[in-house]
Amino acid sequence: MKVDLPEKLYYNIGEVADAFEVNTSLIRFWEKEFDIIKPKKNAKGNRKFTPRDVQNFELIYHLVKERGFTLDGAKQHLKEHQSETLSKFEMIRKLKHIKSELQHLKSKL
Repeated sequence: MKVDLPEKLYYNIGEVADAFEVNTSLIRFWEKEFDIIKPKKNAKGNRKFTPRDVQNFELIYHLVKERGFTLDGAKQHLKEHQSETLSKFEMIRKLKHIKSELQHLKSKL
């Protein structure tokens, strides 16, 4: 999954939900379930997600939606192998980006 968000300091919940093509309720649910997501809240209580939060959502999305982990399994996996999982996930993201660039070049030939 490639998340296309402009570079900003904070994103609102609607922007994050649209980027992942999910409902805002799923974003709120994952926020409650996973300790690694800690959005800031303004005076009205609106959530403001940092780029780090969005990256953590990407990781959770990858584990749950793409690899088929249950929520408990994803929590356990993150707890036991967080640094290893993050580095592997970054590598996968970079390889997918390279693949899409190569496919784009191939289509131009």
